[in-house]
Amino acid sequence: MNKAKAIQLIEKQIRKLENLKKFRYDSPEITQWETETRFLLIKIFGKNSHQLNEFEFAIAPKDLRIGISEAEEQRGYVRRLSDAKSVLLAIKTELKEFDIHENSEKDNPFLFLERIFNRFHKVVRQLRDRYNDRKTLDVKDEYDVQDLLHALLKLFFDDVRTEEWTPSYAGGAARMDFLLKDEKIVIEVKKAREGLGDKQIGDQLLQDIERYRNHPDCRHLVCFVYDPEGKIGNPRGLEADLSREEDNFKVSVYVRPG
Repeated sequence: MNKAKAIQLIEKQIRKLENLKKFRYDSPEITQWETETRFLLIKIFGKNSHQLNEFEFAIAPKDLRIGISEAEEQRGYVRRLSDAKSVLLAIKTELKEFDIHENSEKDNPFLFLERIFNRFHKVVRQLRDRYNDRKTLDVKDEYDVQDLLHALLKLFFDDVRTEEWTPSYAGGAARMDFLLKDEKIVIEVKKAREGLGDKQIGDQLLQDIERYRNHPDCRHLVCFVYDPEGKIGNPRGLEADLSREEDNFKVSVYVRPG
């Protein structure tokens, strides 16, 4: 959802709110408006956003005493509406001044990538378990990892390129594993094995980082290290050491499983 559309929908909910003050605190119109607004904030910002949390706090009953009068209930309800309006107005201002942080799956390719990486090993194991021991893809080396990852990327991305070349670095050029051109994401794949552990993979990824730092189609380098045998002694440490964010260039490293 683009910014202009999001602002328009927030304004619509604010206008609806103004008409709610004439209803009783337990009217179905109130529940409907709260549900609509909640769903809208999730669609714009995501389920774990601070915008949604602030709205939920604003509309939550504050006086939980047993046996309070209907008049007190109604006053509390009106106060909650006022609080909710203040939150929505603040969100509208935030949308105008800042870019929307896209959390929906449609707009955030990293949700797809993380899902693929996190479940990759489960897919590998499932492929081995075929009816009547039929032949399948057994992921034994880096080329197998690339083939399976390529198929999984096709589920979520329309333009997955494998024949792109990097600029020359340290005396030679190399073919990138995958380029998501529309998203300006390059994916490099490694498979840990005997003799290719933390240090060796770390050195290779450092070279990849330098190679892609000024590549015109790479704003985000994603490094996927498949380590089914646990050759990487400190996977979280490798991720932390190599992941970084600079001006117009970001590096994310995923070691899976681990």
